[in-house]
Amino acid sequence: MALLVHLKTVRDLRGKGDRIAKVTFRGLSFYTCVLENCEDEARFDEMFRWPIASRVDENEILELQVFNYSKIFTNRVIGTFRMVLQKVAEEGQLEVTDTLIDDNNTAIRTSVTVDIKYTTMDGTVGVWSDGEFLDVPGDPEGTFQFETDSLLSGHSHGSGSGVSPGRSIHGIPTFRKAGKGVFSAMKLHKTKSSRDDHKKDEPATLDMEDLDRKALRLGGFGGLDPDCISLASVTAVTTNVSNKRSKPDIKMEPSSGRPVDYQISITVVEARQLVGLNMDPVVCVEIGEDKKYTSMKESTNCPYYNEYFVFDFHVPPDVMFDKILKLSVIHSKNLLRSGTLVGTFKLDVGTVYSQPEHQFYHKWAMLSDPDDITAGCKGYIKCDIAVVGKGDNIKTPHKANETDEDDIEGNLLLPEGVPLERQWARFYVKIYRAEGLPKMNTSIMANVKKAFIGENRDLVDPYVQVVFAGQRGKTSVQKSSYEPIWNEQVVFTEMFPPLCKRIKVQIRDSDKVNDVAIGTHFIDLRKIANDGDKGFLPTMGPAWVNMYGSTRHYTLIDEHQDLNEGLGEGVSFRARLLISVAVEILDTTSTEIVSSTEVQVETVSNISESATGKIEEFFLFGSFLEATMIDRKIGDKPISFEVTIGNYGNQIDGVSKPTAAKKKKKEGGGESDEEESELIQQNSSEDEADDDGDLVSVSSTPPMKPVITDRNYFHLPYFEKKPCIYIKSWWQDQRRRLYNSNIMDKIADKMEEGLNDVQEVIKTEKAYPERRLRGVLEELSTGCNRFVTLANKDQNQAGRTKLDKERLKSCMREMESMGQQAKLIRSQVKRNTVRDKLKMVQNFLHRLRFLADEPQHSIPDVFVWMMSNNKRVAYARIPSKDILYSIVDEETGKDCGKVKAVFLRLPGKKGFGPAGWTVQAKMEIYLWLGLNKQRKDFLSGLPNGFEENKAPRTSPCLQSVPPVSLVYNMKQVFQLRAHMYQARSLFAADSSGLSDPFARVFFSTHSQVTEVLSETLCPTWDQLLVFEDVELFGEAGELRDDPPIIVVEVYDQDTVGKAEFIGRTFAKPITKMCDEHYGPPRFPPQLEYYQIYRGNSTAGDLLAAFELLQIGQGGRAELPPIDGPTDSERGPILPVPMGIRPILSRYRIEVLFWGLRDLRRVNLALVDRPRVDIECAGRGVQSALIQNYKKNPNFSTLVKWFEVDLPENELLHPPLNVRVVDCRAFGRYTLVGSHAVTSLRRFIYSPPDKTHNNWASAGDVTVNMDADPSVRKMDTVVKLDATSDAVVKVDVNEEKEEKKKKKKKKKGEVEEDDETDESMLDWWSKYFASIETLMEILRAHEAALAEAEEREDQEIAAEGADIKPDDLPVKGSKGKEKSRDKSRNKEKKKSHHAGEETEKHSSKPKVDELLVYNKELEAEYDNFEDWLHTFNLYRGKAGDDDEAALDDDRIVGRFKGSMCMYKLPLSEEITREVGFDPNMGMFQSIPHNDPINVLVRVFVVRATDLHPADVNGKADPYVVIKLGKSELKDKENYISKQLNPVFGKAFDMEATFPMESMLTVSVYDWDLVGTDDLIGETKIDLENRFYSKHRATCGIANSYSVHGYNVWRDPMKPSQILAKLCKEGKLDGPHYGPGGRVKVANRVFMGATEIEDENGLKKQTDEHLALTVLKHWEEIPRVGCKLIPEHVETRPLLNPDHPGIEQGRIEMWVDMFPMDMPAPGPAIDISPRKPKKYELRVIIWNTDEVILEDDDYFTGEKSSDIFVRGWLKGQQEDKQDTDVHYHSLTGEGNFNWRFVYPFDYLMAEEKIVISKKESMFSWDETEYKIPARLTLQVWDADHFSADDFLGAIELDLNRFPRGAKTAKQCSINMVQNQAELPCISIFKQKRVKGWWPFVARDENDEMELTGKVEAELHLMSAEEAEKSPVGLGRNEPDPLEKPNRPDTTFLWFLSPLKAIRYLVCNRYKWLIIKMIVALLLLMMLGLFLYSMPGYLVKKLLGA
Repeated sequence: MALLVHLKTVRDLRGKGDRIAKVTFRGLSFYTCVLENCEDEARFDEMFRWPIASRVDENEILELQVFNYSKIFTNRVIGTFRMVLQKVAEEGQLEVTDTLIDDNNTAIRTSVTVDIKYTTMDGTVGVWSDGEFLDVPGDPEGTFQFETDSLLSGHSHGSGSGVSPGRSIHGIPTFRKAGKGVFSAMKLHKTKSSRDDHKKDEPATLDMEDLDRKALRLGGFGGLDPDCISLASVTAVTTNVSNKRSKPDIKMEPSSGRPVDYQISITVVEARQLVGLNMDPVVCVEIGEDKKYTSMKESTNCPYYNEYFVFDFHVPPDVMFDKILKLSVIHSKNLLRSGTLVGTFKLDVGTVYSQPEHQFYHKWAMLSDPDDITAGCKGYIKCDIAVVGKGDNIKTPHKANETDEDDIEGNLLLPEGVPLERQWARFYVKIYRAEGLPKMNTSIMANVKKAFIGENRDLVDPYVQVVFAGQRGKTSVQKSSYEPIWNEQVVFTEMFPPLCKRIKVQIRDSDKVNDVAIGTHFIDLRKIANDGDKGFLPTMGPAWVNMYGSTRHYTLIDEHQDLNEGLGEGVSFRARLLISVAVEILDTTSTEIVSSTEVQVETVSNISESATGKIEEFFLFGSFLEATMIDRKIGDKPISFEVTIGNYGNQIDGVSKPTAAKKKKKEGGGESDEEESELIQQNSSEDEADDDGDLVSVSSTPPMKPVITDRNYFHLPYFEKKPCIYIKSWWQDQRRRLYNSNIMDKIADKMEEGLNDVQEVIKTEKAYPERRLRGVLEELSTGCNRFVTLANKDQNQAGRTKLDKERLKSCMREMESMGQQAKLIRSQVKRNTVRDKLKMVQNFLHRLRFLADEPQHSIPDVFVWMMSNNKRVAYARIPSKDILYSIVDEETGKDCGKVKAVFLRLPGKKGFGPAGWTVQAKMEIYLWLGLNKQRKDFLSGLPNGFEENKAPRTSPCLQSVPPVSLVYNMKQVFQLRAHMYQARSLFAADSSGLSDPFARVFFSTHSQVTEVLSETLCPTWDQLLVFEDVELFGEAGELRDDPPIIVVEVYDQDTVGKAEFIGRTFAKPITKMCDEHYGPPRFPPQLEYYQIYRGNSTAGDLLAAFELLQIGQGGRAELPPIDGPTDSERGPILPVPMGIRPILSRYRIEVLFWGLRDLRRVNLALVDRPRVDIECAGRGVQSALIQNYKKNPNFSTLVKWFEVDLPENELLHPPLNVRVVDCRAFGRYTLVGSHAVTSLRRFIYSPPDKTHNNWASAGDVTVNMDADPSVRKMDTVVKLDATSDAVVKVDVNEEKEEKKKKKKKKKGEVEEDDETDESMLDWWSKYFASIETLMEILRAHEAALAEAEEREDQEIAAEGADIKPDDLPVKGSKGKEKSRDKSRNKEKKKSHHAGEETEKHSSKPKVDELLVYNKELEAEYDNFEDWLHTFNLYRGKAGDDDEAALDDDRIVGRFKGSMCMYKLPLSEEITREVGFDPNMGMFQSIPHNDPINVLVRVFVVRATDLHPADVNGKADPYVVIKLGKSELKDKENYISKQLNPVFGKAFDMEATFPMESMLTVSVYDWDLVGTDDLIGETKIDLENRFYSKHRATCGIANSYSVHGYNVWRDPMKPSQILAKLCKEGKLDGPHYGPGGRVKVANRVFMGATEIEDENGLKKQTDEHLALTVLKHWEEIPRVGCKLIPEHVETRPLLNPDHPGIEQGRIEMWVDMFPMDMPAPGPAIDISPRKPKKYELRVIIWNTDEVILEDDDYFTGEKSSDIFVRGWLKGQQEDKQDTDVHYHSLTGEGNFNWRFVYPFDYLMAEEKIVISKKESMFSWDETEYKIPARLTLQVWDADHFSADDFLGAIELDLNRFPRGAKTAKQCSINMVQNQAELPCISIFKQKRVKGWWPFVARDENDEMELTGKVEAELHLMSAEEAEKSPVGLGRNEPDPLEKPNRPDTTFLWFLSPLKAIRYLVCNRYKWLIIKMIVALLLLMMLGLFLYSMPGYLVKKLLGA
């Protein structure tokens, strides 16, 4: 069967160019040749042929693409032609001419003519002659089989729906498309058709060179660009992807349940905008059950706390990250009452941990009221939260001044991507029912009950508990039910999106004593929602979730109870629960909403059976091919294996099948124990008769007695008879979920493997890693397109939930975009970008894995238990999706129908630690799970050559019965040769810090051992182990491609007791059948590195090779010969033969012995006469003996060397061992400690490159040093070639220095008026300026990063559109240069401080700066190991936990020295150099190591974020400095109650190197009683600093000055330093020339030449010039390196009791001066600035429009008795009140009252400093720094009740709005829009007067205006205030006049008349007038009515 395509011509092409076409069918593409320079017609005329194994379906597609071909760029698609092959399938032949379509699916003019033939073989499928495999010329063994880059695993291409119609990858044809001859291993078939197909599917590993050769041979057209060859694979183990065996997982130990140390530190800085009047707020911080409180701040709603809390935990990570962290503000809490809650904010710890650096820093948490969700925001708390795990280092962002953090909205405490306005939402968790619950009670009780009551009850009373965001809800309890039905929903009200990631759903058993968990399931909200634009709210189900936990038999005390709580991996199925989750966003404005957040439980209606999918019958088949490595503890009892899926197959309370009666009762769920008795009798005949001879499940293998393998392990004698199991089970058919995640998992696995290969290629420095990465990306994009095609299929299946639909959409979107990005990145992968792109691709991998994890379960996982004597011993858990079958190959699980090596392990906590490392048993097991109706080929994946052996049955035998066992009649005999060469970096297993390792190799049922090598961590066994007559069952061909794995375990031999386990690794042998030739390319095999694991941590590498040789008819004689033992000493041990062992060449290793440090005692005896032995590959050298370690720990002879034969390949170099021994009396030696240098790579000597960096001396090169960094643009550094003689001149601004001030200014800037006075500046000015610059740099750096990311995104977008080839930058010198310049500039920029700084703050005076490193100096300068390296010596056992943390305890000292290795013979030039000292070898010009006296000066600036040490959450820190024997304690100057103390101290000590070289700076906590506690310490190795070429003795200042705050600190002037450096480096110079030039070597530097002394006189000097050279020393050829600038370093403080967790940081620096040089001047003064004393005078003149509070008793009028209160310091201890303006009826008050506030103020930090005792019991005063804020409040005075608060205003004295001129202009806007208004600072203005508004919040939390105050603020320094004193209030001196107040302010009963007059006149004047008028009118009316009748009568009678 074949499909033939004849591509004839393509017409109507545009333009002229090279064309190429690609034809694709079933995922396999062929390329045509390139037609060069064709115009409008391309005549391809080529035939393509696809051998196919299954019929062409009528909806399959043939795709044809035509490209413009380009050698350099990616090919551009001209058009695509797709054709459905319906007609072809029917008629067999077709000729077509049709137009092409472009990317947008629009037709273009170009047309194509193609002829298609389809030949079938009358319906027979999949059998054809091997001739149909196109063969590769000159490839006799078909070794050139090749794994294509398609997603499929190499043996089945295409699938039910044909090839993805997505655009195929353009690109130069990759290797696999290069012609017809490549595909010797490809068969295109749709389904697995017959077993014979699989014979040749093993991709052989290819050598790189091999690949290139073949590529060239195949590249018929124009030679292939080598960059596009997708490499098949690089390493052997990973490549052996085959179809019969799946890869074993090497990491054994379960990692999840193990407890770890965590520390959570929270700083509550302040709160703002708290809702409420005049409150006393306290902040409560709560994590889980732990609570801590801040102190209480009185009557303020913006309290400032700055308090620091630390919580320590020791729990498993899952438990930690689920804990809820809650911040709440409580109003007026005290000892007696709990206070009222203002608002809370909560998030889970996991959210913090997932932040960058695991922390939120200075962010505002928004408070909301849990009892009233309609209320809105209740205020904000500003806090820092950090979560530190073991080994995390948290970098605190450097403290900046707090201007931009006041922007609350911009700094809310929310993770990236969460909207600022979060809404309230209801989370509905509906609980429908559960089934399959285990017994939770003993059966004794049940029997008793049965006897009394006579009924049989289910032994469990379940209810469900749901926990979310710290709240919990419970359903009702269903008494006695294994299948409870609840139909209830638990409703949580929480902000959305929630900051808590997981909902915990737990079934619990209600019990009178205590409830226990039956099973737990966590719902991860991130997986059931999508926050993208087209995302969806969290939704799930209704779906069954499976719960796993401990084994199902009930015991009173369950040792695995933790598993049921959800900790660790469950070891058995517990139950399944039907639930659904929905979220509804609330509209909080609506009225009928319930405003509380209490959890509610409501009932819901039942859901139909079919809602979760149609029930199908599933069939699980398993076969045990091998059981070996059974632990000897259980080897004496018979062993059987039990397989369960859900409760099916479980021997305790399993179910076999729902009977008909039960089926009616509940559709198909089928777990019930009521009729357990008759269900379990497995061969009861009526059961079989039912359902056409329905088969009974066989879930366990027959028991069998193990046989001994060797002293440690047993195996079961399964030989040719392999037992089988099969189970039928009924589940809802939700396979689609598993299928989709299988497809993604496979793409991810493939990708992970590819990425490992790429890393391996980079690591081993093989050629072309970029090709492999391109291959990976191509596979990824093909895979993604394939997913989109496949996942779209069965959309309408029953039981699809909303989540299924939404998830499918979002997965398809993600996969599509990922595919496109992959294509794009593929085109960008270049040699130099491989590493960056690798990172990006790793993000893809994380995304894929996240998508693949399906949140809605379907079929439960399969458990395999090993039963010994009916006791469960060890288990393996196999996810059901991994063994699920599908007709479409990509959807099939990765282990379905394959033989998998499974390692059984101990359950639960038993599996932690050493017990978890050892294998309980190794199984070779075959599993298949699928629909019963699809089960016809469930045996197809087994190794061939077996007969089925069925169970004897009574009823007529049916063909469909699965076998009970398989009998293999085909058996092959092999010889295995294990070439064990060496291992390295093993764990130390003995107390000496070494091991006595040997390796044990297991293969099938055989095992052998290498010899034991004593006392080494890097054994070179060099031993060949031969396993004779290994019998393997199955067909020869399959075994060739698919041999079983080899397990190698490394042990440490102990004289007594059992050997100790070090680690294990897996390998696959390379197999040779007897008819194959033993020769290249496959044989002899290459040595390879295999990673050794112990538990989850790596434990070293093994270098070995394995070959499996078939023994044919002629016996062993035909095998390649083994050379007998060559060296007689080793006895019968065979060495690794010649072709396999590495090729050696002669090396010389020189060792520099400097000294030993910090040696600990050995067996309680001090080390006195140590010696160092160096050994490498059996050769070595010993140092001179140190005669007296105490007196001088340095060696007398510095350099020694030895010669040794080492492999040519650097990667195979053995480690070098450093061992220190102590020579005792009578010739005894004891080992002190050892160190293994695993990679000698960094010590390989490379002769200096003559062309590089040694610019030719043809001309002098002027190096630019722009003095002012602000001028520095990105590309000023010009890179000169070696030969150029250019003089590069760059303007140097230093000459334009200001006359008086040493400020650096930009040109053209006008002299400022308010320049800071020089005398004002001190060291701290310099320090704060530098910190500001550091912040600028960090900000600029972040901005640059963001910009780069943005640019990359734009590039990606741009490249998605077609870019013309000429737009792309041409690779070449220019681009590279640019990038190099940039990086250099970055460095410079860092060292000089970002230029933007000066531009921005151009108005600020320029202060000289130093460099603040926010890390240790060592980190910046590579530990100062430029020539002197430090090797830690270890002794003692390695820890079992995370190695890194515990290794520190094993360090017993340090060896200082270095190595240098080079190949012999060395070139002559080196030794001929001037002054070459042959004794020193390569270590020329290093100083001597005689003892030297040094003055050490330690400057400690400050400490930040110290860990609190006292009960009150504070500490009283002081500094202790230790160096050798001397110790300086600064105890009397402790700083009270401070976690951010400023020490500002300099300490001088004298030391003698090498005896005293380790400086320890510690911070202790002072205690009145008891000993002082260590908070943390940092250690500095001064010796390495002292001798370093970076000159770390005294930092080089930025400028040279002889007086002032910036005086030069070093006793040597810059010119002296320069002369010394030139002399040491044998450089010519320095030569000072005229015009401010200096020449060093062949570089010319320029600089200023004048300096001024104290008196302002100018002098000529060379110092500036010399300093310029020193600042640019790294640019000097050959000897240049960066010299350390004047700096402050930030070092973490660590405490030995909390390893790895920072206890704070200390800022400091160290200067060192040798005593034989001139003495340095006095230390510079860095003592903390004293705060300046100020006095603030506030005059309250008037108030206006104050709201009126009181009602008059008699008159009922509104009035207020106004007074104003004000204070400056936080706690109101300096509050002052005016007198009371009584009875103000208009809200106007006149005061003329003066407040006077003296205060101490730190100008630099803008803080007020106050000292006060915390409480009456405090020993001393505590210093606080608080922001300078003046608070004014207006109150209403009451005589009897408490005064009423009316309103307040708070003015930040540094930034407050200018007062309004009149009361009318004063409005509430001055407070609300403070940001927009112009602000002033009282410290600049000194005096200001105006009107300010008082505000308060009304009931609705709105700000309202409650009054206005006219005030005058006047600031004076203390001296000025003394000169013009004033009185408080209206007192002398300088009294204020009395206010003019209306008289009514006196009480009305003192002068009632006056009061009445006032009332009459003022209030009621108009009322009285109106009443009089009305009376007059009434009187007139009355008179009128009275006299009217009389008059009328008179008139009428006519009187």
